[in-house]
Amino acid sequence: MTQDKPNADTAPAFDRSRLLDWMAANGVTQTTHDHPAVFRVEEGLELKAAMPGAHTKNLFLKDKKGKLWLISARQDTVIDLKRADKWIGSARLSFGNETLLYDTLGVRPGSVTALGLINDVDRRVTFVLDQALWDADIVNFHPLTNTATTALTQADFRRFLTLIGREPVVLDFGKLG
Repeated sequence: MTQDKPNADTAPAFDRSRLLDWMAANGVTQTTHDHPAVFRVEEGLELKAAMPGAHTKNLFLKDKKGKLWLISARQDTVIDLKRADKWIGSARLSFGNETLLYDTLGVRPGSVTALGLINDVDRRVTFVLDQALWDADIVNFHPLTNTATTALTQADFRRFLTLIGREPVVLDFGKLG
């Protein structure tokens, strides 16, 4: 099986088309649904209602020491950023800026997604995953653009993470909140 890695010299190495091609070439089965651009969780509720599986919210964060974090949780999960730093072992969290987001995950605001980790070849971003997503049968993420949603079975999502060499920090935000 082909497992080409992103080229560290370009940002982003992967866009939607290349990501989906890479998934197909590496045996990661997915279903992608096109839809109008969605920038916030609340905007896509009607669209998501017709798509099975757990839908996500994704937060790209930076702590006061400069460490980068991506938190992926169910769309209805409440994440208190004033307390989340203690849960994940960081120092005071704030949202990462657009340039940093694009340089590390290859996406723009509104398109933040765990699938963007394929572009983080330098492993600058620590991936934190909600236990509810880790346990979901189907997970839904943007495929590097907010004009579509990609559904993956849990087995295929874990295969994706394994292929890109990422192991998430899994936390139960439902019990922490």
